Amino acid sequence: MNICHLTSVHPAEDIRIFVKECRYLQQSGFDTSLIVSNSETYVKDGVKIVGVEVNATNRYMRILKGPMRVYKKALEIDADAYHFHDPELLPVGLLLKRKGKKVIYDVHEDVPEQVLSKEWIPAFLRHSISTLVKRIERFASSRFDAVVTATPTINDRFKTYNKNSVIIHNFPITNELITEDLPSSQDQKKTAIYIGGITKLRGIVEMVDALEVVNQTAPVTLTLAGKFSPESLEEQVKKQNGWKYVHNAGWLNREQVKSYLGQAFVGLVLLHPEPRYTVSYPIKLFEYMSAGIPVIASNFPLWKEIVEESQCGLCVDPLNIEEIAKAILWFNENPEEAKRLGKNGREAILKKYSWENEAARLVELYKNL
Repeated sequence: MNICHLTSVHPAEDIRIFVKECRYLQQSGFDTSLIVSNSETYVKDGVKIVGVEVNATNRYMRILKGPMRVYKKALEIDADAYHFHDPELLPVGLLLKRKGKKVIYDVHEDVPEQVLSKEWIPAFLRHSISTLVKRIERFASSRFDAVVTATPTINDRFKTYNKNSVIIHNFPITNELITEDLPSSQDQKKTAIYIGGITKLRGIVEMVDALEVVNQTAPVTLTLAGKFSPESLEEQVKKQNGWKYVHNAGWLNREQVKSYLGQAFVGLVLLHPEPRYTVSYPIKLFEYMSAGIPVIASNFPLWKEIVEESQCGLCVDPLNIEEIAKAILWFNENPEEAKRLGKNGREAILKKYSWENEAARLVELYKNL
């Protein structure tokens, strides 16, 4: 079976699309390609990455030009099945269906909920656009051969549009971030870590402020591994008093992420209580667990259930700086207990939250098609 994945938004070696889905499908015997906007064309791990030039000067031009460039290239590849990853490609999916192709929509996020907090969309238009997006998703998804969703909450909605909706969680690859032996408490530097996109809604302001409080008691640094969005946010955060305790590593490749995780004594995932976040499964939470370090997570009911069941960390109010600081200090002062909780998290990944289990369901979906 010749499978072609499509994205006009994500990078060529996106973790979910390329590293997990495309590579695993190729390893499972499917002839797999990936069309990506503004990428080189090359082969990696057997997957054919096909770049298309979009040359968009802004987000609006990308949405206008990108999908049709991707569609034209998709027709050239002439695959048996197409698997696309961006809501702006919904019209492309419908056009491919009219060509008699098998089409799968991969829903990473609850887009109607996302729209409500998008700063680049004028506030007075957000509710109308959110409603419109939901209607478009309902119309298009009912015509596709399958829908893949990243969380149970998203799947509950899409199941009402298309009975062939399957949850494929974005869990870590079992051995990707796990070292042979967990670092001992003496080996770990007094460094907390945050990996992922850096935004206000993901808690960067509170994390930096908490570091200022922590350092009144103990010398602890925070490593940031990701990009600021918008870029101007970095300059704002640098004005906070706690910034002097921050090491901004920037965007890291997977080997670098693994290295930095191995140096940390706790991982932070302190997203704000936005509706779309409270029902999400944050990949960074599972990556910390996979690396064998304990977590400090937002106290959303879904996240608390995961953390408490796995006994891998603490949950706090992500808007309460004192509570965040207190949790960081607790892990700093209890290194052996931190190590035990980190080990619990790693065992939970091996038993329950591994990508390999999810990938098996993805392969089964294709075989059923």
